[in-house]
Amino acid sequence: MRAVATVIIVALWAGAVPVVSADAPGHHRDKLDAELTRRLANREPGTVAVIVTAAPGRQVQAKAHVSRRAVRAMVDHEFINAFSTELPVAALKALVADPAVDHVSFDAPVSGFGDTTVSLVPLLSENMLLPTLALPSGTYTGAGVGVAVLDSGIVNHPAVPVAAFYDFVSKGGAATKPNDPFGHGSHVAGMIMDTQGWSDARYKSVAKGARLIGLRVLDSNGVGTSSALLQAIQFAIQNKKTLGIDVMNLSLGHPTFESASTDPLVAAVEAAVRAGIVVVVSAGNFGINPFTGQPGYAGITSPGNAPSVITVGAVDTKNTVTRMDDEVAPFSSRGPTWYDGFAKPDIVAPGRRVVSFMAKGSSLYKKYPSYAVDIATRTYMMLSGTSMATAVTSGVVALMIEASRATNPAHAALPPNAIKAILEYTAATMPGVDELTQGAGALNGAGAVALAAAIDPTQPVGASWLTKLMPPITVLPNAETLVWSHHILWGDVFAWGDPVFQNDAAWDPATVWGNTVVWRNSSVSGNSVVWGNSVVWGNSVVWGNAIVWGNLTIDGYAIVWGNTVDWESISPEAIVWGNFIDPAKY
Repeated sequence: MRAVATVIIVALWAGAVPVVSADAPGHHRDKLDAELTRRLANREPGTVAVIVTAAPGRQVQAKAHVSRRAVRAMVDHEFINAFSTELPVAALKALVADPAVDHVSFDAPVSGFGDTTVSLVPLLSENMLLPTLALPSGTYTGAGVGVAVLDSGIVNHPAVPVAAFYDFVSKGGAATKPNDPFGHGSHVAGMIMDTQGWSDARYKSVAKGARLIGLRVLDSNGVGTSSALLQAIQFAIQNKKTLGIDVMNLSLGHPTFESASTDPLVAAVEAAVRAGIVVVVSAGNFGINPFTGQPGYAGITSPGNAPSVITVGAVDTKNTVTRMDDEVAPFSSRGPTWYDGFAKPDIVAPGRRVVSFMAKGSSLYKKYPSYAVDIATRTYMMLSGTSMATAVTSGVVALMIEASRATNPAHAALPPNAIKAILEYTAATMPGVDELTQGAGALNGAGAVALAAAIDPTQPVGASWLTKLMPPITVLPNAETLVWSHHILWGDVFAWGDPVFQNDAAWDPATVWGNTVVWRNSSVSGNSVVWGNSVVWGNSVVWGNAIVWGNLTIDGYAIVWGNTVDWESISPEAIVWGNFIDPAKY
């Protein structure tokens, strides 16, 4: 029998819904997401928290309808034409019949800490994270770049100074002193920026010169609501200039209940990108069945399913200076995105056994004392997850923005789309790992910063914007050579060639990548990858009303998923098992 790759399709708490693009021609677009559809179908008693997206120009009418049944005050999310509240489940039926209502989504809980199963290894004399990123020492520090960390908060400590802090959990978004009762946000923030100058590289951050803006959206248990996250994202967009926000780190998410085209969190982060903020999001920690150890596909969480954000999976560096033994961490969520079939993650970055700052009084520190790393009065902790990989990537993005501003007369920074493309283009492809697992490849910090520094973003559209020749390789301190991936994965576009070497209309923040993007000097993979209302991966995978794993067979049996699948279970165990035939092996 020819080689096959074992695969699971992770339904991630999905209810009974058709796996169809929400806007596919000829299909009715349901107004309820999967979770609300399930609750209404089961006639569940009680109330449910919802996010209501109004039809264009009909928000007043939609709010008037909802106000008659709402059991708590409505909160506006004007930037995506939506508002949130709580309603009786029974009220959903009349709500979706109202033409003033475009869509209703579950106000899903979001969390930022999913993988607690990592085992500790003896600490070595240095952190292998920085050598494998090959970042030039002292050249760039992220100076002048603002990174908003939307998480459980940031500890009030001079090691991780916070330029501004706002609490959307208990203070309604008011400015407060920095605090983090859970600890996850402090670990994320400390990986991005920690001012302490330890000689031991284990405790060094990626961009120690960056500015941290803390937006607390998760409580002391590491859980928040989508609506609070929407408030924080809207606040960041509105105060981008005042607070100097260049990057938004979202080391959190929730399982997908609907297409990206109707998901409020996706709409929110896409709005942030359109506003010129580079949004970096964790892929999720649903890449493995914890009971059997089998890998899972389609486990990307929201808003990591947004086309324009940088969605990051996790690499296990094995705590060595070589990349030869690196692997994608087993917990790291794989693509494609559920419902839409988008190619995700975008890249993978170090995310296993990452040491960063931690507060001794936090819930995580108390719950997992074996992960603590204490140095005198300074507290550090070793954690794993795509959350950590996301923070590492945000740190590199801060360096890229500083490098971009420092190397052109106008001190202009590259737009978010170009930052994302450079990260993918310079990534190092991991041999034997498919794109749905690694995206474009493993983060190449040195290559990304070098290419960002070699581009003049003030050049006109259509012109070459490279200021010097860029050999597409990076040499690590141990003399290993990383060859750049040379390709870009983005929503429904899969491009090869040299598109990042010129200023293209695709880099405009107003551009959402899709079939409308045409590359001049690159080739888009032809018959092997076709994206549209259904997604066809060559002749082996088709997404539509059903998921068909191709016309190839395993031992004579075709593998077909679809309407025969029972999605009624709303738990992490709602997993469909099967086998995926890798067409590259044939």
